[in-house]
Amino acid sequence: MEKVLVLNGPNLNLLGEREPGIYGDLNLNMINDRLLLAGKQLEIEIVSFQSNHEGILIDKLQDSRTWACAVIFNPGGYTHTSVALRDAVAAIRIPVIEVHLSNIATREDFRHTSLIAPVCAGSIAGFGWKSYLLGLHAIHQIINN
Repeated sequence: MEKVLVLNGPNLNLLGEREPGIYGDLNLNMINDRLLLAGKQLEIEIVSFQSNHEGILIDKLQDSRTWACAVIFNPGGYTHTSVALRDAVAAIRIPVIEVHLSNIATREDFRHTSLIAPVCAGSIAGFGWKSYLLGLHAIHQIINN
């Protein structure tokens, strides 16, 4: 069974409490549970991790190249600021799908540019928790083609 890392960046541990009008009312555990179920149906093992620390996210990305076939990554606020995360995604050489709960193109100007997207296999934004589900289906297509 293929393994996929679902990696979440800063403040995503506060989902369900933090600005539910933007990010929805599901917490991260609820999203992870839905991904585990969808993964079973697709015969993909989901391994989820969240950190508020850039270096830990980099370590997880680097480590994933040794055991995962792909990564679903919500870098949170680091999307717009972290060259280091961009470089880690480029370095691991496995497909990474960038996901966002909200549509970053319709938010504040500083959120319009993703430093991560250019080195990803694709980006999905604006579908709430289903952005992750769409990312999982995209990975399923990538690994089966």
